Amino acid sequence: MEYLILFLPLIGSIISGFFGKTIGDKLSQLITCILVSISALLSLFIFFKVVSSGYEHNAIIATWINSGSLNVNWSIKVDALSAVMLVVVTLVSSLVHIYSVGYMSHDPHKPRFMSYLSLFTFAMLTLVTSDNFLQLFFGWEGVGLCSYFLIGFWYKKETANAAAIKAFIVNRVGDFGFALGIFLIFYIFGTVNYDEVFPKIPEIIDQKINFLSFEFNTIDLICLLLFIGAMGKSAQFLLHTWLPDAMEGPTPVSALIHAATMVTAGVFLVVRCSPIYEYSELALSVITVVGMTTAFFAATVALVQTDIKKIIAYSTCSQLGYMFFAAGVGAYNVAMFHLFTHAFFKALLFLGSGSVIHSFKDEQDVTKMGGVFKKLPYTYALMVVGTLALTGFPFLSGFYSKDAIIEFAYISETKFGIYAAGIGVLTAVMTSIYSWRLIFKTFHGDYKNKDLSIDTMHESPLSMMLPLMLLAVGAVFSGFLFKELFIGHDTMYNFWGESIKFVEPLGKEHPPTWFLFLTPTLVVLTIPLSYYLFVKNTKIVNEIVSINMPVYIFLQKKWYFDELYDQIFIKPSKSFGIFLWKKIDGLIIDKFGPDGISNLVKFFSFKAVKFQSGYIYQYAFIMLLGFSILLTLLIVK
Repeated sequence: MEYLILFLPLIGSIISGFFGKTIGDKLSQLITCILVSISALLSLFIFFKVVSSGYEHNAIIATWINSGSLNVNWSIKVDALSAVMLVVVTLVSSLVHIYSVGYMSHDPHKPRFMSYLSLFTFAMLTLVTSDNFLQLFFGWEGVGLCSYFLIGFWYKKETANAAAIKAFIVNRVGDFGFALGIFLIFYIFGTVNYDEVFPKIPEIIDQKINFLSFEFNTIDLICLLLFIGAMGKSAQFLLHTWLPDAMEGPTPVSALIHAATMVTAGVFLVVRCSPIYEYSELALSVITVVGMTTAFFAATVALVQTDIKKIIAYSTCSQLGYMFFAAGVGAYNVAMFHLFTHAFFKALLFLGSGSVIHSFKDEQDVTKMGGVFKKLPYTYALMVVGTLALTGFPFLSGFYSKDAIIEFAYISETKFGIYAAGIGVLTAVMTSIYSWRLIFKTFHGDYKNKDLSIDTMHESPLSMMLPLMLLAVGAVFSGFLFKELFIGHDTMYNFWGESIKFVEPLGKEHPPTWFLFLTPTLVVLTIPLSYYLFVKNTKIVNEIVSINMPVYIFLQKKWYFDELYDQIFIKPSKSFGIFLWKKIDGLIIDKFGPDGISNLVKFFSFKAVKFQSGYIYQYAFIMLLGFSILLTLLIVK
């Protein structure tokens, strides 16, 4: 069964990719959708077995590397952590596949697109089912490669190509740190298998190592290097710049990358490596600070964005920050709970925005929408459900998972826990404001699109609406149904078992009652406030913007990170590259190498041609001159 879960998406990818033109568009779509859906159903069955009987299994596919002490298998590790990820990845991926049938109906390259989606799913499944760091890295690079393919799927668009390259390069920065972390693990332990590395961690608590002329605690250095990889893949602060640009890809790609696959890989890595991180207070503090900074930063930028997909993209970035600072305060299970619920409502919002974009004929600017909630009633209702879940409205999924993160941060005894809780509350308020801003500007107020008549607005086809309805069910009920299993103090240790390491059990105490009600109350109050600001009296917002124009521009420019990186890295790199090309390649290597030799041969050939004049007296003169030279040499000797 485990083999089918992993390889069915790969089989679908191969069939659609290599034989798509032969079997046609419809059959390619049908095959990939069916195979990934079967994988999703089997994943649900595996998850049920894990919940009901604590099922664990490590299925060895093949021996991958066997050299000296390096013994690595290609395997499928099933435990509570990987079972949760299997459900998230395959379920969302199958719905995205089905949604793509309608969304990509006018695209001429459907088999290639479906092949990429299935290959993406296979790479992510390889990552989450690994039992060693090398297989994890293989899947890690696989999702990176597939994201390059999918973001740049419309390769004739310059912006899509640029976004794909940007995502690929920024992730290479994180992946370099991740690779160094794996090398260090092998250097210290002589193995990269989880079951052999994790038990040895307590033995090196006090071990030191020199790195870049600095002395580090070995465990701290391993954790920090691994976290650099997580920062890149999960678009955390400083390595986040690729994420908004990734919106250049088709909307189903945005949902797949941002909800279930690539961006959650970093969170999964930290949680999987909890047996290492639990012994590094420094690394956990860094994770907390980076997580809460990312959550706040992304929320501030989302407040002023006008691209409907970029608003949701920054929301993803912010929610990933929540997951990381949950892991940073030691609440790994709470981080996974929010990852689980987030997959449903964020995929719902992305696919819902795709339905809106589809109706508006590819228009993505929310300032050019409005007044269509009666024309798109089902899309509107489903996106409202996703928004309520995202903002943490009472009794929807986000309410249980996001509030749990804030509460655990508040009661944690870590250095930055109370600060993370405060940032979490503030970010939750901003999340609610920009989320309702999106809803109200898209569906309420006056219709503002001058290129399309409002009468042309229509709902998306059933193939697009059905996945939205199923995701809405998850967005409403996933928090309530799985809260006790994932984070209930009496049940979570039985469920997670050895897949998550808790050196010290999480405390049973609760924050003060006022704090428990603080976030939900503020979130509810922002709904009428947002309606008033963005529908009833928009002049207030315009006045606030005009008064605080420098701040508005600062946020609109995304804290100037792109401009900063352009000045620090891109322009100097381009200048250095041009110098090497013009001065080194052109004036030295080419001039004295191939160009120089060819010019020399050409010069002598032109001179030699002049001897071929056709005049007998010139040939006789040359023969006489040659004979004279030869005779002179013989006499000299």
